Amino acid sequence: MCIFCGDFIANVHWTEFKEDATSEIIVGDLQRSRQQSRIERVQFINKILVLYQLKLTEWNGSKFILSDLKGNTSIVHDLGTLWAEVEKLNGYAIDPLSADVMEKIMIAN
Repeated sequence: MCIFCGDFIANVHWTEFKEDATSEIIVGDLQRSRQQSRIERVQFINKILVLYQLKLTEWNGSKFILSDLKGNTSIVHDLGTLWAEVEKLNGYAIDPLSADVMEKIMIAN
């Protein structure tokens, strides 16, 4: 159980797995590469979220924090629930795969 949010850290989202991984993540086992992968995913997602004045940060290797410019925050349990949390925080749905968003990301790179 997470001592900060009181949530059980039992389920592992499929984005956390490597090709050779099992359903269990053992503390210290490939932790560095797992953490680096999480950071890289957050950096890529932030390229989309910045278009909506939002930011995602990695939190202690188990959750994410979504925040806006007003200081509102939301705990995101995994990347599968991210877009629902974006909709709640923003007040409207976004399409991260729309042609307009993809074009803006390509221009930014």
